[in-house]
Amino acid sequence: MADFSLSRSTRIAAEPAGVHALLDDFREWQKWSPWEGVDPDLHREYTGPDRGVGATYRWSGNKKAGEGEMRITDSSPGAVVVDLVFLKPFKATNVTTFRLVPASEATEVTWTMTGERSAIMSVMGKLFFDKAIGGDFEKGLAALKQQAERA
Repeated sequence: MADFSLSRSTRIAAEPAGVHALLDDFREWQKWSPWEGVDPDLHREYTGPDRGVGATYRWSGNKKAGEGEMRITDSSPGAVVVDLVFLKPFKATNVTTFRLVPASEATEVTWTMTGERSAIMSVMGKLFFDKAIGGDFEKGLAALKQQAERA
């Protein structure tokens, strides 16, 4: 298995606490997640606390949305860490981390996904997935920025 890490960053003209609130509650993800629009009939299930450690989001949808679960495993003013399990269209387990760093009158947000890949998936990742996921991260961060700056 090969380790991988994929990150994208943006600067948001908002206080870290406001950005954190959009990350720490999965219901807020509908406002900015790049995958929310891929299935208008997406089934969502929220369990555990409304926000923070233990909050869990399960989804199931069409081929583009797939199926999986996310659970917040750590939440502090400077980071939100999510365990991510994909069931469909392929199985994978990753960790997603959002780092929030105050930067003058803004917040620097870095979205990172880490995990392990088989040799074949490592090659496929370098050829296709990393570019696609990186683009999705950029789209999501732009929407997160828009939401946070609007507040």
